[in-house]
Amino acid sequence: MPSSDPRPTSSTEKRWLTIVGIGEDGLDGLSPQALRAIAKAAHVFGGQRHLKLAADRITGVAHPWPSPFDAAMTAVCALRGQEVCVLASGDPFCHGVGATLARHLPAGEMTVLPAPSAFSLAAARLGWALQDVDTVSLHGRPVEYLRPLLQPGRRVMALTSDETGPEKIAELLRADGFCGSRMTVLEALGGSAERITTLSADAALPGTINPLNLVAIEPVADANARLLPRAAGLDDALFVHDGQITKREIRALTLSALAPLRGQLLWDVGAGSGSVAIEWMLADPAMRAIAIEADPARAETIRHNALRCGVPALTVVEGAAPDALAGLEPPDAIFIGGGGTRPGVMETVMKALKPGGRLVANAVTLEMEARLLALRASHGGPLTRLSVERAGAIGTMTAWRPAMPIVQWTWGKP
Repeated sequence: MPSSDPRPTSSTEKRWLTIVGIGEDGLDGLSPQALRAIAKAAHVFGGQRHLKLAADRITGVAHPWPSPFDAAMTAVCALRGQEVCVLASGDPFCHGVGATLARHLPAGEMTVLPAPSAFSLAAARLGWALQDVDTVSLHGRPVEYLRPLLQPGRRVMALTSDETGPEKIAELLRADGFCGSRMTVLEALGGSAERITTLSADAALPGTINPLNLVAIEPVADANARLLPRAAGLDDALFVHDGQITKREIRALTLSALAPLRGQLLWDVGAGSGSVAIEWMLADPAMRAIAIEADPARAETIRHNALRCGVPALTVVEGAAPDALAGLEPPDAIFIGGGGTRPGVMETVMKALKPGGRLVANAVTLEMEARLLALRASHGGPLTRLSVERAGAIGTMTAWRPAMPIVQWTWGKP
């Protein structure tokens, strides 16, 4: 079977590129092999800080990374076959430049000499078992990625972008009702300027913080903390909405029918509040989703909900299906929450769905129900009627109040 790997292959498998992980202790922390690789390289790439740390060993041309950073690694790849060294922070494959290079070059052309990652150093300082810690990089990413990880009794390590990172984390903890959480700010780990400060999330941070820092968090939930349970079917109150929301019980059953698999892409068509797409993404950090919504106000609400639920990478497309679907990446799963009766919508989504993908459509109106009945007759697939009743007051007594029933059609594309 031919390889699906898009990276170029090497006929000689010459390891012309050496990636050296370097810590705050500079050359003192490097192995003899790493020191030789730096010295013999005709070209050395790295950040300004890395090049300064290794300056005494660099004999070739030093290339600081361009700003903005070139994720295509054009300058490195242009020197293919020559002796090249790339300097990286700590472990190059832990949120590092090694992973970026591996998207463009085969592993057989690289020699990788990692140093301890910031997470490893922090675990060593704190005495935490790293396999029991949730780790996240906030380097160049929204601090909201922390939200799904804030669970009482868990431990979290967050790598930040700069000196403002710890205060941003503290602000989020306070805003979400985790004021009593314990924060440990670990600065310049492994170097002469290393400093470790432990304090409560509602305490004042030290006046000056090193731009190279990691924050370790032990979440403590206040009585009003905004917790995100790990099961599907989050409380509707966790979402801002105008009534256009798939209610929690139906949402849980819908996500079960969608059957999320790690790394897959969902189209949430007629997304309303975005609740289904958001919970799809909460299933695993590798999940991806596109929410398609015709109403601009609702589209903005989806963006707000995505941040509040810790999935800022949710893509929001403003526009009405089927036109708004043109050019989107083909999905592994599709949810039709609204707009399914519009001409061409169902035909377009069924055509766009990848082979083996799942389509779930919910009908509230008789018109959409009739559409699903016809589709089932021609394409097969389970049809389920869902109803929920909630107890409510009637005067001084209590009775059941039924919600509008839902007809759900599920189809797997051959």
